[in-house]
Amino acid sequence: MYNLFLVGLVLLVYLSVTFGLYIYQRSLLYHPIENNYYGDKMTVEVKKVKISTEDNIELLAWYHKKDIKRFKTILYLHGNAGSLENRIHKINHFNNIDINFLLLAWRGFSNNPGKPTEQGLYIDARSAVKWLINEGVKEENIIIYGESLGTGVATEIAQNKKFAGVILESPFTSMIAAAKSKYPIFPIKLLLKDKYESDKKIKNINSPILIMHGEIDKIVPFWMGKKMFELANEPKYSYFSKFDDHMMEFDKDLLSSIKSFINSLN
Repeated sequence: MYNLFLVGLVLLVYLSVTFGLYIYQRSLLYHPIENNYYGDKMTVEVKKVKISTEDNIELLAWYHKKDIKRFKTILYLHGNAGSLENRIHKINHFNNIDINFLLLAWRGFSNNPGKPTEQGLYIDARSAVKWLINEGVKEENIIIYGESLGTGVATEIAQNKKFAGVILESPFTSMIAAAKSKYPIFPIKLLLKDKYESDKKIKNINSPILIMHGEIDKIVPFWMGKKMFELANEPKYSYFSKFDDHMMEFDKDLLSSIKSFINSLN
């Protein structure tokens, strides 16, 4: 009788946690108010712009334009935590590269209205592409840059397009696989609403691609970045760092890889 009670108690706890994971999964995935990197002063000039989506949400973005006819334009899609200010330490370096860029804040992030979902983020990113094209930037001059969660969005919108290139920083194969690594005893595939199945989509990307990942990444396992590189079409390039964690260090080696990649597109 005691053993039966114990089994019942364990099952009840398991089902309760499973139910909790299902109900609160988006709170576990998206962290718009988390301040994950701060303290840098902006040294690159940006213009704050508003981008309207097809479902009538206005998104904040930072736009830096040097010369849209001479230089490529990066559409930067950030990760699942923090605001645009948390990326200042990265975009400051773009000032030393012949590049324009648009840094987009997702719905629900950086005081934007709306709530983040997989389909919502796809709409946000495609709306940003449309905004750039309306500004006179040609599709073939746009580089889609995805950071962490943003790699899932970048992989989705880059399929069957003629973008100049794609950069994936700390990419995952799918959110299913990433969540399974954190919650191995739960039926993740059945529970997950936002799957971001990049490993199924990357073969549909025909633009040149650069994949960057740190070997000591504690959030997205390094093997996922290597797998994404294996699945990618040529021409493909990699920057795999032995000492980088999930938030990759924008040191001279990483920046050299980005510059070389951009130069190869010209």
